[in-house]
Amino acid sequence: MSRGRWEHFEHKADIGVRGFGATPAEAFAQAALALTAVVTDPSSVVPREKVEFDLDRDDDGDLELLFVDFLNAIVYEMAVRKMLYSRFEVRIEAQKLHAVLWGEPVDRERHQPAVEVKGATYTELEVSEIRPGEWLAQCVLDV
Repeated sequence: MSRGRWEHFEHKADIGVRGFGATPAEAFAQAALALTAVVTDPSSVVPREKVEFDLDRDDDGDLELLFVDFLNAIVYEMAVRKMLYSRFEVRIEAQKLHAVLWGEPVDRERHQPAVEVKGATYTELEVSEIRPGEWLAQCVLDV
């Protein structure tokens, strides 16, 4: 059974996101859902359109750096495509990440976006196995 869940945490003028899951990939996906929840209620976003992207770290495959890259890639996709996402599928193998996002164009009346996320930061950045079979992925978002 999935242990996936997400939450926000306070950080001065910005906001932190946390994702929990049975694997790093699931924790990343839950943190991505928390990112959407900073902007709007994720349940209001219909997963109509699919967007895919790949990331590849040239360095030692640090999961924390890959996590920031992942969230920033979502922020980029949100801004360029003017979309919000409510469903995330993540696959991580070695230094490579493959993501599939499902969402829809922003509807200002229905989604009522609260803030614009500028990007993920290294502040309070952590990706770790906090208990056997439970991973945490977290950082602070610049809003």
